[in-house]
Amino acid sequence: MALMSKSNWNFKSANFFSLGVLILGAFIVLLPLIVVLMTSFAPPGATPAVLPENDWSLANYRDAWERGKFLLAFANSTLVALGVTAFQIFTSALAGYALARLKFRGRQALLLIVLATLVIPFQLLVIPVFLVLKWGHLINTYWALILPTAANGFGIFLLRQYFQTIPVELEEAAAIDGANRLQILWRVMLPLSRPALVTLFLFTFIGEWNDLFKPLVFTTRPELRTVQLALAEFQEQFTNNWSLMMAAVTIATVPVIILFLIGQRQFIRGIASTGIKN
Repeated sequence: MALMSKSNWNFKSANFFSLGVLILGAFIVLLPLIVVLMTSFAPPGATPAVLPENDWSLANYRDAWERGKFLLAFANSTLVALGVTAFQIFTSALAGYALARLKFRGRQALLLIVLATLVIPFQLLVIPVFLVLKWGHLINTYWALILPTAANGFGIFLLRQYFQTIPVELEEAAAIDGANRLQILWRVMLPLSRPALVTLFLFTFIGEWNDLFKPLVFTTRPELRTVQLALAEFQEQFTNNWSLMMAAVTIATVPVIILFLIGQRQFIRGIASTGIKN
C-alpha cells in the first residue's frame, strides 16, 4: 500500500513538473507576442513593452492601416498566397499519388530527387528563375510571385506519405466500378486526405504570406506590394515610432494566426497521420 502511494506521488510530481515546463515554454514563446501587443496599444513615443496605464487606444492600428496602405497589400498577398497554394495542392496531389501508387522504374530515385530539393534554398535559384521570368515577360506581374513556387517537394512528400496510409482496397473497389486513376484520385483519395490537404494549405499559405524575398526581387511596381513588403517599407519610415510599428506588425500577423487556429485540429491530425513509409 505504501509502495503504491509512493508511486502515485511520484507520478503526480512528474505530471506537475511536466506541466510547469510546458507553461514556462509557452510563456517564453508567447513573450514576444505579448510585448508586441502591449506596445501597439501604447501612446506614440512610449517605451516599448510598457503597459499603458489609462490611455489604451486603437489609434495606432488606424494610423498604421492608413499610412501603410495595407488594404492593397492584403489583397495582393491573399491573391498570391491562394494562387501558390492552389498550384501546390494540384501538383502535389498528382505527383504524390504517382509516387505512392504507380509502379514504375526509377520511382525511388525520383522520390530521392524530390526530397533533395528540400535542402536547396530558393535564394540559390533566384538568378535562373529571374532569367526565365524575364524571358517569359513575367517580371512585375502576379505570375512572377506565383509560378516560382507552384510546386514544392515538401507537399509532394507529405501527400505521398498520407496516400500510403489509405487502404488500397478502396481504390480497387472504385476501379471495379469503372473509375480511372484521375477519378480515383479526385473522388476517393483527396476526400480521405483532408488533414494532409489542410496541413499543406496552412504551410503554403502562411509561408507565402510571410514571404518578402520574391516580391522584393521580382516586382518593382507599387501596385504589386505584398504585406511583408509594405511592412518593410513601413518600418523604414517609422523606425522610432515603436507603438505604430508594433501595430503594423500585429496587423500583418493576425490573419495567419486566425487561419492557423481555424485549421489547427486538421493540421495536427495531418502531421500525426503522416508516417514514414517506403
